[in-house]
Amino acid sequence: MRARDETITCSIGIDDDRAFGAVTPPIYLSANYSFAAFREPRAYDYTRSGNPTRDQLADALAKLERGAGAIVTASGMSAVHLVLSLVPCGALVVAPHDCYGGTWRLLHSLAERKLIEVAFADLTNPETVSRALARRPFLVWVETPSNPLMRLTDIRQVVARAESVNALVAVDNTFLSPILQKPLLLGADFVVHSTTKYLNGHSDVVGGAVIAAKREHAEQLASWANCTGVTGAPFDAWLTLRGLRTITVRVSRQEQTALAIARFLDRHPRVRIVHYPGLESDPGHALAKQQQYGFGGMLSFEVEDEAAAEAIVNALKVFTLAESLGGVESLVCHPATMTHACLTDEARSACGITQGLLRLTIGLEAEWDLVGDLAQALSRLDEEQHPILARKFDARATGT
Repeated sequence: MRARDETITCSIGIDDDRAFGAVTPPIYLSANYSFAAFREPRAYDYTRSGNPTRDQLADALAKLERGAGAIVTASGMSAVHLVLSLVPCGALVVAPHDCYGGTWRLLHSLAERKLIEVAFADLTNPETVSRALARRPFLVWVETPSNPLMRLTDIRQVVARAESVNALVAVDNTFLSPILQKPLLLGADFVVHSTTKYLNGHSDVVGGAVIAAKREHAEQLASWANCTGVTGAPFDAWLTLRGLRTITVRVSRQEQTALAIARFLDRHPRVRIVHYPGLESDPGHALAKQQQYGFGGMLSFEVEDEAAAEAIVNALKVFTLAESLGGVESLVCHPATMTHACLTDEARSACGITQGLLRLTIGLEAEWDLVGDLAQALSRLDEEQHPILARKFDARATGT
């Protein structure tokens, strides 16, 4: 019987120490390992090639994603680059036109150097998917939900079409984690994570991972990771494994609060639109219910313009203005000037990232403290439009 996610995350490495009987696994920081004798290497010889602590994390991630093997890397972007290393020189990669800014920058840079060819397309539209796949790509890169507009791509549909032209499919599953989505069970060949985010969950370590559906792909990736030295450090792996043990309860609470915030924002007169598949009005709601196990803790919303977005950000007291996501703390981000600043103006416009767009990552604070923080920040927009009334309001509040 296959263990459930909660059991996998809590049991990896527990009571495996045969030397001293430690319940939680020790960390192996040694850079090298002795040979048993001449021409007799042990299971590990050098930490770049293999490490017991890193292997425990890889084992946990492979089990959670239902994969054949996992490679733990030094960052999310090194995990993205590791998958792209499988692409032959000059071959075509199809990627979402609204993908994460760092992924867009890497693909664009590799294409500029003539190492690969890239076609950015709207993968939520079956017609554009058909046109892109007609060019017979080697790899299709999927990001669902997308960052930051929370658009959903039908993984099963893309996989079926990719198989018809012998293309591989990689899915960035960072926004949902394997707790809420398992792309390999939907037919994908690879899953990519920035382990910095939900898997670690505490914003104190940077890392990445690739999980492969097939053993042969996992071995190829592991070999190349050893060659290039992009494997993650043991201490980073230990921290991530420590954070991973609480992911199921963290994600559940974050999702619950995110839905409450999305509903609040959806009713607010100063909010133009809320992007969150958990809302029944969201265009991705039905698909989310089909291929996800929940709606996640990420959402975004749009206000009038950059000035309004800036006023909200400056007024927030519980949310912190910062990049990244998935930690226990709630963050606000202005994608146009932060996570997606590297995109050209034309690229941002094409994928719908406006100056009034704000992205929220929901942490573990009290739900009503977060709702209240957004409410008071949004109220500043009315005060700025009516400064005389605002001054009278402040006078009443202070008793002066």
